[in-house]
Amino acid sequence: MNGTGRGGIRASRPWRAALLALLLGLALPAVAQAQQQMVQPAAPVPLGDRNQPDAAELEMQRALRGGTIAGTISIPNQTASVLIQPEGRSWRAFRNRVLTWIGAVAIFGAVAGLGLYHLLKGRTRIKEGRSGRSVLRYDGLERANHWMVASSFVILGLSGLVVTFGRSLLLPWMGPEAFATLATWCQAAHQFLSFPFVLGLILMLVLWAGQNLPKQADLAWLRAGGPMARGNPPTGKFNAGQKLLYWFVLGCGAALAVSGYLLMFPFALTDIGGQQWAHMIHGVLAMLMIAAILGHIYIGTLGMEGAFEAMARGRVDYNWAKEHHRLWLEEELTQAHRTLEPPRRRWRAGAD
Repeated sequence: MNGTGRGGIRASRPWRAALLALLLGLALPAVAQAQQQMVQPAAPVPLGDRNQPDAAELEMQRALRGGTIAGTISIPNQTASVLIQPEGRSWRAFRNRVLTWIGAVAIFGAVAGLGLYHLLKGRTRIKEGRSGRSVLRYDGLERANHWMVASSFVILGLSGLVVTFGRSLLLPWMGPEAFATLATWCQAAHQFLSFPFVLGLILMLVLWAGQNLPKQADLAWLRAGGPMARGNPPTGKFNAGQKLLYWFVLGCGAALAVSGYLLMFPFALTDIGGQQWAHMIHGVLAMLMIAAILGHIYIGTLGMEGAFEAMARGRVDYNWAKEHHRLWLEEELTQAHRTLEPPRRRWRAGAD
């Protein structure tokens, strides 16, 4: 019996050794993979998302001493041969830090300023109340063009903000797939809606340029305090503030269009440095124009009673026109009187 037991023990030892070797063979790869994951460094942050250069990049900059690395290529696109350029680091710092601050100060500053203005002055009411009579202020073409420009700019502004700041603001809580879809649609909308926006600016120039030339009444309006004036200095169809906004929108819109099309068709007319300048100009002007249009939207909706009706229906109340654009109302009444006046009868010599 003892011999049988010893033989069974001896026979089981090879099986134990084989089983132990099998377990070790299965466990060792997993342990090695775990160790490799523990020591494997994290994936580097893309260059475009870094606010500050890391140690490796600083070491490379010191080695380059501010120089440019470029190679030789055989394809037509010669800009692809540039690997590293000092201006690219300056552009990245501007895009990630300076432009962010400019946008925050311009947009949030405009919102805060408008809120403070509303708290101090409140909504501008029609002092004499509504008269029940209306005056035509904008015809159908003017209103249609205004809303084409307005709707295009709103989508252009929102889509531009998503493309510029969405990676840092929206991506963390939206997730990569949802944000990629949103960014793709925003980029497409930003490009295609630029064409009706530019067309609308051209029509605005044709329709309203003559009525937005400076006049003597504009100086009186500015001396009185402009929008902060207690009374309502007589002005024409557009006061000095509206004229300044008009020319700012046209000039800024033209610069946005030129810089935007340079970015839309890269390297067609500029090199890498030109692309960087176009992006910086486009970004700064966009932030300033968004801030200015926020003020325009406020005055046309919450800030002034009766103002929104001008672009909604094309007609304004008689008392509103008399209080805010008295000279224009007098011109309209004079023109209407001349139109309704019966033609004078011409007497011929010798007639009874």
